[in-house]
Amino acid sequence: MIQLKGTGVALVTPFHDDCSIDFEGLKKLIDFVIDGGVDYLVVLGTTGESATLAPAEKKQVLKACLEYNNGRVPVVYGIGGNNTQGVLNDLTKTDFTGISAILSVSPFYNKPSQAGIIAHYTAIADNSPVPVILYNVPGRTMSNMTAATTVRLADHPNIIGMKEASGNLEQCMQIAAKKPKDFMLISGDDLMTKAMYSIGGCGIISVLANALPSTFKAICHGTEKESLKAALSLLDYNSLMFEEGNPVGIKNLLMHMDICGDQLRLPMLRASLELNRQIKALHQKSK
Repeated sequence: MIQLKGTGVALVTPFHDDCSIDFEGLKKLIDFVIDGGVDYLVVLGTTGESATLAPAEKKQVLKACLEYNNGRVPVVYGIGGNNTQGVLNDLTKTDFTGISAILSVSPFYNKPSQAGIIAHYTAIADNSPVPVILYNVPGRTMSNMTAATTVRLADHPNIIGMKEASGNLEQCMQIAAKKPKDFMLISGDDLMTKAMYSIGGCGIISVLANALPSTFKAICHGTEKESLKAALSLLDYNSLMFEEGNPVGIKNLLMHMDICGDQLRLPMLRASLELNRQIKALHQKSK
């Protein structure tokens, strides 16, 4: 799965003002990020507002993304949840043609034990027709996957990597020290991409790459000097992107870039007037 190294962009799902899916905006976004140098697309992760899309809409978005991509880069599809049987049912209902792997978030809300997390992912990996990338994001799930849990799951032949968004570099180092050689340690935090590379990581699944694909190309594939300069340039953007929740900030930035609108589905709201002002000013400054 070498082709999943580098920058994976966690695509937003553009909406019209009436909250219907903006497929033209989605096409424009996909062309923009691929032209900007991302290595693969991640469709319907958290940033894609998968939680508020109906099953039929998810199929429509996936179909459109595969069509617009037209085989240019690999596609990873988000399938996860806190009902293990429900995830298994989704696997049986999905056409995996054109999908390289799935990204599956650790069970949220239920707060399972580490043994429960292992059993959950084992069931998914046993039944998934494509490889599985784990996703640890305690800030959303309220349940951290320990390094020991990740390393144990890494031995499963159908689990190929981990998107680590715990923000705990020591935990990431523990994974890096004990994981199988070909197991991919992927940053789930834009600002930690450079640090993750330094300990043996192989890339990022990024929010900001929706708007800054060439910046992440430099971080992941540039010289050391280019990579560091690009990584430091994210500091001005990062806090604004997440100040009112994701994908509020990134959609607002994409609106100012004339790529797609900034509409979200409830309970998420468009950026406040003040956040909009700050993002607009930053965008104009960066031109």
